[in-house]
Amino acid sequence: MEAANEPVNGGSVQIRTENERPKLPNFLQSVNMKYVKLGYHYLITHLFKLCLVPLMAVLVTEISRLTTEDLYQIWLHLQYNLVAFIFLSALAVFGSTVYIMSRPRSVYLVDYSCYLPPETLQVNYQKFMDHSKLIEDFNESSLEFQRKILERSGLGEETYLPEALHCIPPRPTMMAAREEAEQVMFVALDKLFENTEINPRDIGVLVVNCSLFNPTPSLSAMIVNKYKLRGNVKSFNLGGMGCSAGVISIDLAKDMLQVHRNTYAVVVSTENITQNWYFGNKKAMLIPNCLFRVGGSAILLSNKGKDRRRSKYKLVHTVRTHKGAVEKAFNCVYQEQDDNGKTGVSLSKDLMAIAGEALKANITTLGPLVLPISEQILFFMTLVTKKLFNAKLKPYIPDFKLAFDHFCIHAGGRAVIDELEKNLQLSQTHVEASRMTLHRFGNTSSSSIWYELAYIEAKGRMKKGNRVWQIAFGSGFKCNSAVWVALHNVKPSVSSPWEHCIDRYPVKLDF
Repeated sequence: MEAANEPVNGGSVQIRTENERPKLPNFLQSVNMKYVKLGYHYLITHLFKLCLVPLMAVLVTEISRLTTEDLYQIWLHLQYNLVAFIFLSALAVFGSTVYIMSRPRSVYLVDYSCYLPPETLQVNYQKFMDHSKLIEDFNESSLEFQRKILERSGLGEETYLPEALHCIPPRPTMMAAREEAEQVMFVALDKLFENTEINPRDIGVLVVNCSLFNPTPSLSAMIVNKYKLRGNVKSFNLGGMGCSAGVISIDLAKDMLQVHRNTYAVVVSTENITQNWYFGNKKAMLIPNCLFRVGGSAILLSNKGKDRRRSKYKLVHTVRTHKGAVEKAFNCVYQEQDDNGKTGVSLSKDLMAIAGEALKANITTLGPLVLPISEQILFFMTLVTKKLFNAKLKPYIPDFKLAFDHFCIHAGGRAVIDELEKNLQLSQTHVEASRMTLHRFGNTSSSSIWYELAYIEAKGRMKKGNRVWQIAFGSGFKCNSAVWVALHNVKPSVSSPWEHCIDRYPVKLDF
């Protein structure tokens, strides 16, 4: 989500109008430090292997000195201690069996698909503003505010809104909302089943997340009915969990796949806009109108060992952080009614600060799981030095570029991407997928991280062994991460949302 620096009723939200650029460092010094740090990183990372070299040399030397008589004496010793030898062998076999049976099952991402709406649903800036004027619910101040937000948002001219909002007047009915949900979910699932050649009745776990539209029967029940899933399918419908619910759904599916053997899990992530458009004039509640667009994704996970060969990725870690115990965090993204009784989602002026705190908590947990030991030692040494000698010493920010090859930062808005780029010291290439997804598709909520992954694949950048960090923020307030490793050089899926336009990207963004 993104906040803006415009006055609002009851507060303000924040959009950055200028990028503050730090002074350029001394080039020679920065190059020297770069290679010193790379050498240090290599030494610490391979320290254990380097220590093993002399030990192996000593072992090989000692073995080469053994004579036939020495080997015969070893054999006699084993014969005299046969009972102990058998016991130790049996213990080793038993321990290995227990380890193999109790270790976490690997979870593979077989494939995924993203919904590409028809061109008839595209809405450019001019169409957006013309329709907003014709609706006659917005005053001049609100229209001007929306125009400024659009110009600074990072969205392009080809994003999509549901059919109900293209009508004059709009028709935010329950039927129209169901039609939007069915269109997004069923098209994405049809592509997924076609690409993977999976029979829907083989699905053992189904997780659907949609924050603001939760009808009865549920969205997950609509999928069960459409594809005639089996009667014992474990289905879940997550609502009200915001833009980070996609990672929550992956985490839930992962846990279910640890319990249920030899099965598939499908995760569907979407958001519904039809009934959640704000028709009032409270500016803090107008920002979602300008940022959120139609989108959705369907992901197929498997815990079957035989699926490893054809899968794209293996799930390595999921880390979830919830700041809901803090009142400001709980209230910073809040669905409510304005003074005229019109419902919308209000964004607090504290949103970016709260997101920063949630990110700090999340990477504090994630860091030890993914960062090389060299970075962890530097962080620890800096922390100790700061505590003992110099309270003003800046904390060391770990270099997450040493842990990940690709970053899928939730395309919630320019401010989100800008802040993570600055705080994690990422390059333009690292945030390219996020910026281009925001430009092409807008904020598609929990599914945005999958459009970003599809962008990286479409560019041919995903190589075997590459690690991907998906990170998303959502109401509550939550920050959630998923880490994947590519099992081979990944090619884009058939019917990728980028296949007709990837040659035009990246585009130059003028802010």
